[in-house]
Amino acid sequence: MEQPNMKYINALSNGDLGFKNKIINIIKLELPDEILLYNKNIADKNYKKAAENVHKLKHKISILGLEKSCVLATEFENNLKDGNPQLEHRFNTILQTLAEYLKTL
Repeated sequence: MEQPNMKYINALSNGDLGFKNKIINIIKLELPDEILLYNKNIADKNYKKAAENVHKLKHKISILGLEKSCVLATEFENNLKDGNPQLEHRFNTILQTLAEYLKTL
Protein backbone atom coordinates (compact mmCIF):
# COMPACT_ATOMS: atom_id res chain seq x y z
CA MET A 1 0.00 0.00 0.00
CA GLU A 2 1.27 3.46 -0.83
CA GLN A 3 2.24 5.72 2.04
CA PRO A 4 1.47 9.40 2.56
CA ASN A 5 4.36 11.77 2.04
CA MET A 6 5.28 15.43 2.11
CA LYS A 7 6.64 15.73 -1.45
CA TYR A 8 3.86 17.95 -2.76
CA ILE A 9 3.71 20.08 0.37
CA ASN A 10 7.50 20.49 0.36
CA ALA A 11 7.42 21.54 -3.29
CA LEU A 12 4.53 23.91 -2.71
CA SER A 13 6.12 25.54 0.33
CA ASN A 14 9.48 25.91 -1.46
CA GLY A 15 11.43 25.94 1.80
CA ASP A 16 9.02 28.27 3.64
CA LEU A 17 8.63 26.39 6.93
CA GLY A 18 5.85 28.70 8.15
CA PHE A 19 3.78 28.07 5.03
CA LYS A 20 4.45 24.33 5.21
CA ASN A 21 3.30 24.20 8.83
CA LYS A 22 0.19 26.23 7.97
CA ILE A 23 -0.81 23.69 5.31
CA ILE A 24 -0.19 20.76 7.66
CA ASN A 25 -2.16 22.41 10.47
CA ILE A 26 -5.11 23.11 8.19
CA ILE A 27 -5.19 19.47 7.09
CA LYS A 28 -4.88 18.26 10.69
CA LEU A 29 -7.71 20.58 11.74
CA GLU A 30 -10.11 19.81 8.90
CA LEU A 31 -9.57 16.09 8.30
CA PRO A 32 -11.21 14.73 11.49
CA ASP A 33 -14.40 16.74 10.96
CA GLU A 34 -14.57 15.80 7.29
CA ILE A 35 -14.17 12.12 8.17
CA LEU A 36 -16.92 12.37 10.82
CA LEU A 37 -19.31 13.95 8.33
CA TYR A 38 -18.43 11.34 5.70
CA ASN A 39 -19.02 8.52 8.22
CA LYS A 40 -22.37 10.01 9.25
CA ASN A 41 -23.54 10.21 5.66
CA ILE A 42 -22.40 6.66 4.95
CA ALA A 43 -24.16 5.38 8.08
CA ASP A 44 -27.33 7.25 7.06
CA LYS A 45 -26.98 5.79 3.54
CA ASN A 46 -26.98 9.34 2.21
CA TYR A 47 -24.67 8.41 -0.62
CA LYS A 48 -25.05 11.65 -2.58
CA LYS A 49 -23.79 13.65 0.42
CA ALA A 50 -21.11 11.03 1.08
CA ALA A 51 -19.94 11.47 -2.53
CA GLU A 52 -19.56 15.20 -1.83
CA ASN A 53 -17.55 14.35 1.30
CA VAL A 54 -15.30 12.00 -0.67
CA HIS A 55 -14.76 14.72 -3.28
CA LYS A 56 -13.57 17.09 -0.58
CA LEU A 57 -11.38 14.43 1.06
CA LYS A 58 -9.73 13.65 -2.30
CA HIS A 59 -7.89 16.95 -2.13
CA LYS A 60 -6.16 15.97 1.10
CA ILE A 61 -5.43 12.51 -0.25
CA SER A 62 -3.78 14.10 -3.26
CA ILE A 63 -1.87 16.72 -1.27
CA LEU A 64 -0.41 13.96 0.88
CA GLY A 65 0.94 12.15 -2.18
CA LEU A 66 -1.46 9.21 -2.41
CA GLU A 67 -1.88 9.11 -6.18
CA LYS A 68 -3.34 5.60 -6.46
CA SER A 69 -5.62 6.27 -3.52
CA CYS A 70 -6.86 9.41 -5.25
CA VAL A 71 -7.86 7.30 -8.25
CA LEU A 72 -9.74 4.90 -5.96
CA ALA A 73 -11.41 7.86 -4.22
CA THR A 74 -12.62 9.17 -7.58
CA GLU A 75 -14.06 5.76 -8.44
CA PHE A 76 -15.70 5.54 -5.00
CA GLU A 77 -17.14 9.05 -5.39
CA ASN A 78 -18.68 8.10 -8.75
CA ASN A 79 -20.03 4.85 -7.32
CA LEU A 80 -21.63 6.71 -4.40
CA LYS A 81 -23.36 9.06 -6.82
CA ASP A 82 -24.97 5.92 -8.27
CA GLY A 83 -25.91 4.66 -4.79
CA ASN A 84 -23.15 2.05 -4.69
CA PRO A 85 -20.97 2.01 -1.52
CA GLN A 86 -18.98 -1.03 -2.67
CA LEU A 87 -15.51 0.54 -2.19
CA GLU A 88 -16.26 1.82 1.31
CA HIS A 89 -13.86 -0.52 3.11
CA ARG A 90 -10.94 0.34 0.83
CA PHE A 91 -11.65 4.06 1.12
CA ASN A 92 -11.89 3.82 4.90
CA THR A 93 -8.44 2.20 4.93
CA ILE A 94 -7.10 5.25 3.08
CA LEU A 95 -8.67 7.59 5.63
CA GLN A 96 -7.21 5.60 8.49
CA THR A 97 -3.78 5.72 6.86
CA LEU A 98 -4.06 9.50 6.52
CA ALA A 99 -5.18 9.97 10.11
CA GLU A 100 -2.32 7.84 11.41
CA TYR A 101 0.20 9.69 9.26
CA LEU A 102 -0.95 13.08 10.47
CA LYS A 103 -0.35 11.99 14.05
CA THR A 104 3.34 11.68 13.17
CA LEU A 105 3.63 15.26 11.91
